[in-house]
Parts: sequence; C-alpha cells; structure tokens
Amino acid sequence: MAAMSAPVLSRPEWLVRENLLPYPQAVSFMEERAGAIAEGRADELIWLVEHPPIYTAGTSARDEDLIDARFPVFKTGRGGQFTYHGPGQRVGYVMLDLKRRKPDVRAYVRDLEEWLIRALAHFGVKGERREGRVGIWVQRGMREDKIAALGVRVRRWVTFHGVSFNVSPSLADFTGIVPCGISQHGVTSLADLGISATMADADAALKAAFEEVFGPLA
Repeated sequence: MAAMSAPVLSRPEWLVRENLLPYPQAVSFMEERAGAIAEGRADELIWLVEHPPIYTAGTSARDEDLIDARFPVFKTGRGGQFTYHGPGQRVGYVMLDLKRRKPDVRAYVRDLEEWLIRALAHFGVKGERREGRVGIWVQRGMREDKIAALGVRVRRWVTFHGVSFNVSPSLADFTGIVPCGISQHGVTSLADLGISATMADADAALKAAFEEVFGPLA
C-alpha cells in the first residue's frame, strides 16, 4: 500500500484593509469567507484591519468587567472576555483551514502566540507567554503589561477572529474595561515602550513572522 502523502496547503492570501473598518462589517465578511474556505470555494486569508474605538465581549465576558461603556459594545462569538479595538491597534483576522493543516486548536493558539512573539522581536521587544493568562506580555521591571491579545473561533475546522497588536493606540481607552478580565496587570504598546513604528512597520514584521510560523503566503 502506498504511503499517504501530506496535504498540499494553499498559500494564504494576505490582505491589508485601509481606513477604519466598522466592526459589524468585519464580522460579516469573516463569517462569509470562513464558510467559503470550509466549502473549498475560497483561499485561506490573513486580513489586517483597524477599527474605530469599540469594546468587544467574548463568550466568557463578565458584565462587571465593563466599567465605562464610552464606546459601542459588541458581543462576539470569539473566545475570551472584554477587549478594546481602536486606531493605532493592528487587528489580524486569521482564516485558516485546520482540517488541512493540523486539526488541533491548542496547537493553533500556540502558533498564534509564537507569531506575535516573533513579530515583536523584529522591534527588539521580548514578548512572553504567561501560564493561565491569554495574550503576549512584556516584563517592565516589577510589572508586566499586555501588548497583544488573542481571541479565536473555529467552525468546521476553519478559524476566524484572531489577534490584536498594540502599535500606538490610546492606552487610556482600555480603562473602560477590565481587559481580558485581568485587573492586576496593565496594557502597553510599541509607542508606550518608546518604539516609533508605523502601522506599515508593524505589518511588515507581522508578515515576516507569519511566514516563519505558518509557511509561505500567496
């Protein structure tokens, strides 16, 4: 009997969306694209966007973690709790077919974390995982702050939602929520760390790191 060959993976499309994108439009697009990927009608996609200031509530969000609803609040089907999106933060929506890649959600989340860690390394920033805490963290003396967040959903083995990476957002906007349900630690960004980086710089780092972790893009 001939040995089974490994599945041939498509090269995901890499798409950067200019200008601020209303969150409901993003969710609608992701839902449609993820369904098309599952049915073999579309290629995998990495979609980079920026949103107007909003709060999103994941499936584990607690009402008491919404401190000040100063921006629109959207309930979403991704995992996790409350998070903030806004200008200066790069959101990466990742639509991959795990059935063809590796049907292991834990491994996928680990790969997302590694992607962010490697992207941060392009700026000389040491991003770290923390046991029991989702996201990527930066040690700052006696304190540690979150610089990137994750929230994923998987349907029919196709992923959607994804990651957020703080380039230069208004950190004061995070104070309307308890980010990801964690009150004892703060939030940071490349700008807050004294690193002058444009969104294009962040995109270049994310693209290079993605290929290192997940393989070639289209």
